[in-house]
Amino acid sequence: LSSIEPIKSRRLTVVLGLATFISTFGSSFQYGYNVAVINSPSPFMQQFYNTTYMERYNSPMEEDFLTLLWSLSVSMFPLGGFFGSIMVAPLVNKLGRKGTLLFNNIFAIVPAVMMGVSEIAKSYEIIIVARFIVGICAGLASNVVPMYLSELAPKNLRGAICIVTELLITSGILLAQTLGIRHILGNGTGWTLLLGLTGIPAVIELLLLPFFPESPRYMLIQKGDEKRARKILQRLRGWEDVDEELLEMRLEEQSEKAEGRLTVLNLLSQRSLRWQLISIIVINMGQQLSGVNAIFYYANSIYANAGVRQNDIQYVTVGTGAVNVCMVMVSIVESSGRKLLLVCGFAVNCVACVLFTVALNLQDSVAWMPYVSIACVVVYIMGHAIGPGPLPFLVTSEMFRQTARPAALMIAGGVHWLSNFIVGLAFPYLEKGLGNYSFLIFAFICLVTLVYIWIVVPETKNKTFLEISQMFDKRNKVEIKLDAGDLPLKESKENPWDVAKVTSF
Repeated sequence: LSSIEPIKSRRLTVVLGLATFISTFGSSFQYGYNVAVINSPSPFMQQFYNTTYMERYNSPMEEDFLTLLWSLSVSMFPLGGFFGSIMVAPLVNKLGRKGTLLFNNIFAIVPAVMMGVSEIAKSYEIIIVARFIVGICAGLASNVVPMYLSELAPKNLRGAICIVTELLITSGILLAQTLGIRHILGNGTGWTLLLGLTGIPAVIELLLLPFFPESPRYMLIQKGDEKRARKILQRLRGWEDVDEELLEMRLEEQSEKAEGRLTVLNLLSQRSLRWQLISIIVINMGQQLSGVNAIFYYANSIYANAGVRQNDIQYVTVGTGAVNVCMVMVSIVESSGRKLLLVCGFAVNCVACVLFTVALNLQDSVAWMPYVSIACVVVYIMGHAIGPGPLPFLVTSEMFRQTARPAALMIAGGVHWLSNFIVGLAFPYLEKGLGNYSFLIFAFICLVTLVYIWIVVPETKNKTFLEISQMFDKRNKVEIKLDAGDLPLKESKENPWDVAKVTSF
């Protein structure tokens, strides 16, 4: 089927391009912005916490309690992300992919207002609660946007389209770092506005996304509306003849009839999807436990320990954010495939963590060693941006067919955000306990992840969702068989592909 796909399916149409930009700007951008926004103004926010506590109780806040409150302020975001990720399956099945993204804007606009008025209300609790709510927004977005885009895009553009998600995440990080410079908004008077700006992309998405189509796969496979799915595909592709794509969707639909729509519990017990499930858990845990969010959440502290002068930290942070964006753009045009980029990315991260540990231990005795420490962080971010950053959710979307995809992304998102939460909450204590050796833990996790990917995970580039499932058959000890017969799609009666059956070896 894939060998006879028309050349014109390679086109990126205006509708597909705009749908990609608006959905990623309004949703994925939120994730990146809120990862980094809390770093630069942290001294002023902690001062606000202390001042507010002093006004309430007439005594200064103890240092340990301030550390706890600040860890909560950071880690409530990924905890909210965890709860957002477990809401994915019921929402996307009920509201659709686009409908869920529109609904999700509530979880961006409301906390933006809350954080904007927190200083006036003299409440640091509002900030902590708002961080949890905006985390729900990011948790939903990080799962639903890749699902939506992977179902809009033709298979030859799926990788590049879905990596735009990560490009907007890193752009959000860069903008937060830039606006967080002291003479812009990262100061005692501008930090509430800095936090509140997260609502603007949500408003833009809420106004513009309704003009763009729902996922054609959702309309055909889950809603059974072939007529509307055809119109959506014609609009997305820019021509009338979309019979082959509809046929491929029908083939995928019929291959799932033996399984039905899968819940999380069904998915956990599904033999034919066992190694796909293990793979997405390992990849998403590896992504988050590799240490990248420790760098973004606590960049100021890490650079200070690396010997960077206090006034220069903000500029170093922005510079590394720019490197992150550039490397994600490189991964969009890279033709090497998902697996190689993941393996190379985790390998670079592993080596960078080890060298960073060595540099930290030598910086007191070697004058130029702080520059090596900065270089290690930059190299680490480059490695993360080419593979471990943009690819896990794309690979998760590709490994599962339509009815299993929401539950799979729900599990992947839960693992992603729970791991993120652990890093956000534990890193300050890890840094205090292990000091210069804290990044060796991240190096070990990167090593284990890359070995697993090299041995188990197949290349998914330019494969249909059904072909990718078949690549796991031998390891799962099942076989997907396709019997001859008539497909429901009238235009494809002569095609020999029909009902798929899953059988155990």
